[in-house]
Amino acid sequence: MWSRVRRRRRGAGWLASFLVLAVVVGGALGAAPPAPGPAAATAPASVVVEVRPGAPTYSPDVVVLAGGGTLTLVNRDTFDHTVTSVATDAQGAPLFDVRVPAGTVATITGVSGLAAGSYPFFCRFHPRMRGELVVEGGAGPVTPEPVSFDQPLVVPDRVRGARVTLAMRQARVRMLPTGPRTRMWTYGGSYPGPTIVRPGGRETSVRFVHRLPRKAGAMTVHLHGDHHAPEHDGQPTTQLVRPGQSRTYEYPLTYGGLPEPSSFFFYHDHRMDRTARNNWRGLQGMFVVEDEDERRLRLPSGRRDVPLMVSDRSFRADNSLTDPFAGGVRMVGHDGAMSWVGPKAPPDDATVGTHVLVNGRYAPYLPVSATRYRLRLLNASHFSAYSFGLSDGRPLVQIGTGNGLLPRPVVRDRVLLGPAQRADVVVDFHGATGQDLVLDSVPAPLGESGDDARQAVVMQFRVGAEERDTSRVPAQLPSPDLVRAPARVSKRWTFDLGGAHPDAGHGGGQAGHGAGHGGGADRPRGTFWSVNGHAFDPTRIDHRPRLGTTERWRLRNTSDMTHYVHIHAEQWRTVRRNGKPPPPWERGLEDTWRLEPGEVVDVAARFEDYTGPFMIHCHMLDHEDHGMMARFDVVR
Repeated sequence: MWSRVRRRRRGAGWLASFLVLAVVVGGALGAAPPAPGPAAATAPASVVVEVRPGAPTYSPDVVVLAGGGTLTLVNRDTFDHTVTSVATDAQGAPLFDVRVPAGTVATITGVSGLAAGSYPFFCRFHPRMRGELVVEGGAGPVTPEPVSFDQPLVVPDRVRGARVTLAMRQARVRMLPTGPRTRMWTYGGSYPGPTIVRPGGRETSVRFVHRLPRKAGAMTVHLHGDHHAPEHDGQPTTQLVRPGQSRTYEYPLTYGGLPEPSSFFFYHDHRMDRTARNNWRGLQGMFVVEDEDERRLRLPSGRRDVPLMVSDRSFRADNSLTDPFAGGVRMVGHDGAMSWVGPKAPPDDATVGTHVLVNGRYAPYLPVSATRYRLRLLNASHFSAYSFGLSDGRPLVQIGTGNGLLPRPVVRDRVLLGPAQRADVVVDFHGATGQDLVLDSVPAPLGESGDDARQAVVMQFRVGAEERDTSRVPAQLPSPDLVRAPARVSKRWTFDLGGAHPDAGHGGGQAGHGAGHGGGADRPRGTFWSVNGHAFDPTRIDHRPRLGTTERWRLRNTSDMTHYVHIHAEQWRTVRRNGKPPPPWERGLEDTWRLEPGEVVDVAARFEDYTGPFMIHCHMLDHEDHGMMARFDVVR
């Protein structure tokens, strides 16, 4: 998710004179720690690592440091970076984790106390930036602690009624294995909220009651992936749920008069300019649509059908959530003239937690039998992508997306999911009795798609004895019908960075467009994430597709950062990716697409049932909050 927008900052020029020669040694990321020993004569007491403008690398990327020495990062780039240890302490926190703003120099605290060994590190905001620190002769007390998987996975309560009431309220939730529970904003008192399970085609009403503190402000709820009327879509600025009030959302779970297919949706807050904050505080939950015809397929079911919501959060020493939104960004202008200034303004607006959670718990374990399991994977993180796989290399057999089954199963060693993307997979644990298998995330080799995935241990499966297993994975699946895509593109949507930093020149492909977006020469000029050159304006209609028609849209990423584009309203198919047929795992229904820099994806849908306003936006939640959203209205 790297971006190379050239933004000049005052004071960066002096940094070159600060640089000193760093010592480079051989080694590989993730190599086994060397045995402790006396400090090598050549290991320096201080090392400087540099990030140059527009270069997504640490230079050097492998360094040797004497025990007790000092590591310094000189960030000459136009973006903030971090130096974050892959290894963690007993609480799961990185051994060192320092944010270095663009154009500054920082000492990486925590390094001087490290014992001798090898410590891979990365940038949390640009995970394809990787390096390795080798400490020689260190007698420090700090050593990596292996993840110990101390708490069981919690599968949220399933709610199956046609009428559901959920209170948005504060609650204390067990997230870390020891210490106090964490205060969260929740749906129904848990994080995630209860999993709503409903048959396709059955009318479902969900009433949300706002019992959060008044300072939380108004909320709105979006059922991500579903097809419903705009007044029940979780509009970002209208039809809000205010403190002390409630709102009922109606979900027919039909499309064109037919029941929706087997789907894995999720519901979450969608309030403009507060989406990242409200989701961070806990307003997320899962929603499963069951297809009655799916039962004959004999896929794993019951307790062997497990929804897994993966997210990340950071914690203070008392286990309370950190507040990554405090004092970091300020909006100037209004609606389509919105832009942001401050140390976390675009493109430095990445909310990344230190701890990866599954169903709200850090490093949980799940006892399983040596049988097949259906795992419904959801990436509910704000910014991070994960490349999921199992530690022993056994395959993940993908049978569906979040929106329905695929035409046929796809055998995959790893499944790459960005924010809001889902995958329906089957794992066969036969033959693994007595083993502890880890679901992890491992980035692809540099230069390959997925090299920006986060490296992380996710959860553990404790495999028990074999049991009776009548499940199977059919060679062909009853996937939903896909619309015939028109040859002509009806609408083009371009995603980029706009505006100008107050210190200097232009930012992004829309350079200069934001020059007036502060409201006058005497006001600061900020930056914003743009769709077709504009920041979000809830009153501006950017496209008017007609009800009953099928359209082909083109999504293009002209920025230098990967985005995940989500389209509301309809059931979408992927037509072409970069001019070629989509890969097998993208040949079902979708609602969120990964767009790497320069990528072009064509999608198509038929506009059914409802007229009115809907949204298209990036689902990296800070990007959505900071302008990368647009409105289209379905009309008659």
